[in-house]
Amino acid sequence: MRWTQKPKPSSDKISNLSNELSVDITIASLLVQRGIETFEKAKDFFRPNLNDLHDPFLMQDMQLAVERIEKAISTNENILVYGDYDVDGTTAVSLVSSYLKTYYANVATYIPDRYDEGYGISYQSIDFSEDNDFSLIIALDCGIKALDKVEYANKKGIDFIICDHHRPGNELPKAIAVLDPKREDCHYPYDELCGCGVGFKLIQALASRKNKNIDDLKIYLDLVATAIAADIVPITGENRILTYHGLHQINTNPRAGIKAIINQLKKDTLTITDVVFIIAPRINAAGRMKHGNYAVELLIETDLNIANSKAAEIEVFNNNRRDLDKIITQEGLQQIVANNEEQNFTTVVYQEDWHKGVIGIVASRLIETYYRPTLVFTKSGNKLAASARSVRGFDVYNALDACSEHIEQFGGHKYAAGLTLSEENYENFKQKFEQVVKETIPDELRSPEIKIDQEIELSEITPKFYRILKQFGPFGPKNMKPVFMVKNVKDTGYSKNVGADESHLKFSMVSENGIKFNGIGFNLGKYYDVISKGDLFDIVCTIEENHWNGNTSLQLSVKDIKIETPI
Repeated sequence: MRWTQKPKPSSDKISNLSNELSVDITIASLLVQRGIETFEKAKDFFRPNLNDLHDPFLMQDMQLAVERIEKAISTNENILVYGDYDVDGTTAVSLVSSYLKTYYANVATYIPDRYDEGYGISYQSIDFSEDNDFSLIIALDCGIKALDKVEYANKKGIDFIICDHHRPGNELPKAIAVLDPKREDCHYPYDELCGCGVGFKLIQALASRKNKNIDDLKIYLDLVATAIAADIVPITGENRILTYHGLHQINTNPRAGIKAIINQLKKDTLTITDVVFIIAPRINAAGRMKHGNYAVELLIETDLNIANSKAAEIEVFNNNRRDLDKIITQEGLQQIVANNEEQNFTTVVYQEDWHKGVIGIVASRLIETYYRPTLVFTKSGNKLAASARSVRGFDVYNALDACSEHIEQFGGHKYAAGLTLSEENYENFKQKFEQVVKETIPDELRSPEIKIDQEIELSEITPKFYRILKQFGPFGPKNMKPVFMVKNVKDTGYSKNVGADESHLKFSMVSENGIKFNGIGFNLGKYYDVISKGDLFDIVCTIEENHWNGNTSLQLSVKDIKIETPI
């Protein structure tokens, strides 16, 4: 594990901000590291304001999109709201369809079947639209590369509005409107929105034509925050504002479907981490294990009793998903060893009966053991389909592009992508991918890195310090929870291994000036024998609240240890 300290900002900037905000030097330094150098910027950071959201009509084609939807409504056309089967897609479909249904009845939803239709816009959905007299499809979280599908729809007299956030190809689909802040000719001020975020900008634009303001749209922000959290987009700019207020909505007045999930958890207040690891996997489980329609039905349900029943059904899907993910991960690890590929630069594994719905999760799990770009393949019809995941700093999308001669279709982001290829191309692709990564990945990206924000003393960690730190949230990419290094602590004699297999380490440590602190280190149990000898060691950690028996205390979540004595 590499420890990398972030550059220390200018001491003048830190000192000025510390005085301006009346906060200590460490807090001021953390803010300056995040580009917050003035009182006004700090105010915007700590109190995100919905009125600071950008005008949606700054997005290329927004005017065209709004006019086409208004025309459809005025001429009583049937509108189909279409989205991908993951969290971003299903929340986006739920958001746009439920908003339109507040004043127009002829709106239906469509989520493609992960197994029969695959990712993105399908020919089947266009045939369905023709058969059922839908003349306008609003596609969310997909469609930016669907040139042939949109052309197919055009020939049938079906119009498309595409709301996507993935990178466009060299050519855009010939849709009525293409809303995508990553378009080269789009000068919208913020280009890191998720698919549901682009959908929100669309309803913001539609609402403005009805003289509605942003307060009228707060009820949709629980969906937007869930999508932002699940899609791992930066928590900066508009995403920070939307997530901040969306979390407030989740914790104060969530829609029935989200409330039903929360009811099963017996948890009072949810953080962004809870949304990522508790709400999002359950919404995702529907599309992974059964069909994404289950998620949309839950999220648009207004009767809490019915929502509770739907949430219970999805909980079963989620438990099945967990079981499968463990089994397939184990089989993937065994395949790597059997193929003598432990020392490779990549992980590429394939088994035809692996469940397509969990291969993305399995790819992430395999990276926990073999830290390198990873693809997990399964059979999908007469093709092979894969989910790709990458390591921090390495662009797997570009690596796949370099292998495109062996790929039939691919799309995605820097860190996550999906692709299909013919079975006869699998081995050639696997060799080429290994070669591309081997030639392009820098050595330092081949081992996990912990980025350290600040070095602090245990004496600095006080309830007041933590209260301010909490207000740095919601946390996520580009605004991660602050990571601290504490040097020269030692075991008090009360540290111990915990967990069923004693793989975790419960710390009781003391600094050189006598300040004692407790901590927990998951999967750090191997260090117990060394720290218990009483030698000094350094830790990297975050600061957390520990709730136990009705009491709340601060503890350190230890990520790694450095000691003089090697293990």
